[in-house]
Amino acid sequence: MRPQLREIAALFLRLGATAFGGPAAHVALMERAVVRDRRWVDHEEFADLLGAASLLPGPTSTELAIFLGLRRGGPVGLAVAGASFILPSALLTLALAWGYARFGTLPAAASILAGLQPAVIGVVLAALVPLGRATLRAPVPLLLAAASCIAGLLGAPPLAVLLAAGALAALARPLPMLAAPALPALAWVFLKIGAILYGSGYLLLALLRDELVARRGWLDERQLLDAVAAGQFTPGPVTSTATFIGYLLAGVPGAVVATVCVFLPSFLLVAAAGPLVRRMRTSPALAAFLRGVSASSLGLIAAVVTQLSVHALTSTAAWAIAVAAAAGSLWTPLNPTWFLGAGAAAGLLLRLR
Repeated sequence: MRPQLREIAALFLRLGATAFGGPAAHVALMERAVVRDRRWVDHEEFADLLGAASLLPGPTSTELAIFLGLRRGGPVGLAVAGASFILPSALLTLALAWGYARFGTLPAAASILAGLQPAVIGVVLAALVPLGRATLRAPVPLLLAAASCIAGLLGAPPLAVLLAAGALAALARPLPMLAAPALPALAWVFLKIGAILYGSGYLLLALLRDELVARRGWLDERQLLDAVAAGQFTPGPVTSTATFIGYLLAGVPGAVVATVCVFLPSFLLVAAAGPLVRRMRTSPALAAFLRGVSASSLGLIAAVVTQLSVHALTSTAAWAIAVAAAAGSLWTPLNPTWFLGAGAAAGLLLRLR
């Protein structure tokens, strides 16, 4: 394996094994790793890749990892980055699914998540600062980010917000111009979800509930919520919830099929869109559109953080965890993963709920 590919594999295996906290936290950790620590890209290009990943259906943070792998190591780097980021999460979620199927519970999950979520908020806010400095330097991107944040808080569809922001930025640019299903049915469900999932893993719950609870009756409400909790409880992409559900429905073969199918559209879409992103950056009109999308994606992340804060920052201890994680991520050289781990440990020790 070429040194670049080894570097890609090592980084995304580590992120996949330690990046707790969901998509917003993954973006923050990737920004620290590839922009500030390794300088693979600058803040502007990172924001553009984030904007492009936000436009594609599928889990945004996973597609951002795939874009970064493509940027660093070409088509092989694309596959290495995506697989490395997904694999640890899928294996850990599979282990949780086995324990859940055997014992019927996820021990200590509530306390760990209650401590982890404030830390996520702090780490993500710290990452928004340098990204905002690079992307929101002019009035138009700043206004688009603020408007997108408000639209996200009001429940506007993320894709519509991103496209509207991109179009406005392009127009404003300076002239010139529980019964186990059969495996094929399981594969189809998760291929469909992977192909239409916008807004990262946070919209996964609604899609899974519609497909698996309301329409097919494969899971009940409690099982679905436990599956989503398992996806949040483990590091890496929240979409690894598919691994948990696949195992519950059809054992290890079901876990493999669900995992492969839910992530496959992301690999195909990034492979197709990668060359287009580079061309967009060289066209004034398309570059302006992409910058608008980038600004909008930061606003939507801010909206997600705000919504999480309402539920996560409900005690003095939670506020202390969030402030410490933000300050540590901004002003110390420590990797933000340490602050996420410390938040989870604090939640467990303090029995936060």
